[in-house]
Amino acid sequence: MDYLKLGMTGLDVSRLCLGCMTYGIPDRGNHAWTLDEATSRPILEKAVEAGINFFDTANVYSDGTSEEIVGRALKDFTRREEVVIATKVHGRMRPGPNGSGLSRKAIMTEIDASLTRLGTDYVDLYQIHRFDSEVPIEETLEALHDVVKAGKARYIGASSMYAWQFATMLHVSDANGWTRFSTMQDYLNLLYREEEREMLPLCEAEGIGVIPWSPLARGRLTRDWDEATNRSETDEFGATLYSHTADADRRVVERVAEIAKERGVPRAQVALAWVLAKPEVTAPIIGASKPGHLDDAIAALEIGLTEDEIARLEEPYVPHAVVGFA
Repeated sequence: MDYLKLGMTGLDVSRLCLGCMTYGIPDRGNHAWTLDEATSRPILEKAVEAGINFFDTANVYSDGTSEEIVGRALKDFTRREEVVIATKVHGRMRPGPNGSGLSRKAIMTEIDASLTRLGTDYVDLYQIHRFDSEVPIEETLEALHDVVKAGKARYIGASSMYAWQFATMLHVSDANGWTRFSTMQDYLNLLYREEEREMLPLCEAEGIGVIPWSPLARGRLTRDWDEATNRSETDEFGATLYSHTADADRRVVERVAEIAKERGVPRAQVALAWVLAKPEVTAPIIGASKPGHLDDAIAALEIGLTEDEIARLEEPYVPHAVVGFA
């Protein structure tokens, strides 16, 4: 396993980050396809044994049960100081006022709840899951700064938003001397490359570590276009991401299949290798519901796509409407 500094921090993270939305009690939250604890633990253990030290979850995943499962597993399989635990805040955790969002009240409540579920005194990376247009930027940023100064988080990060919103937040942090975002977790894969226009150049210029979510487009890049899975049939959010560009997206998927066949490797390795080839990317956030998914992800680290292969993969792409911010 290779390790890189995360953005401009001194933190060393594995070249792959294990996304933990897959792990959680299926009837809690809105992801019926998640794996229960008994099924999740062998995959988390395999990730640790493979040298992955970077794990990303969120308070909202499976109503908090993802954090619980991940926290217990990592405590059993490794030492706290050896892993980098990231979680997120923004989504609705309970009904009524102040049950979601990025107010000071919500952030201070949710960091403590996440730490309890994870069974740790601090998280390494605390991220805002989305931009909150209903809360003053200053309130959110100062609250995050206070979380860091209280020792409850080592670094802070952000997730999908417009580049102008992220640039504004960076400016406000700098102007007030508050803790700066170290990472951007955005949506990037061969089926959605709109982040190449503004967000990736911004992150490169500002020294922000990029940790893309869904680098395999929720598995769509790993199988024939018309092949369905339990997740694809029940993933309401995923359905909204690919509903308007099906013809062009199908051609991209076919191009991935062509190059994978030529190389004699699974499609997942080719699609992930494309993301890894992006110089702005530190660590893609990979999902793994089977041990073999980890094998493919690790193998992708050794695939160096040629310039010709990258051009062929990118050629069928058409501009997409901006999605992923909801």
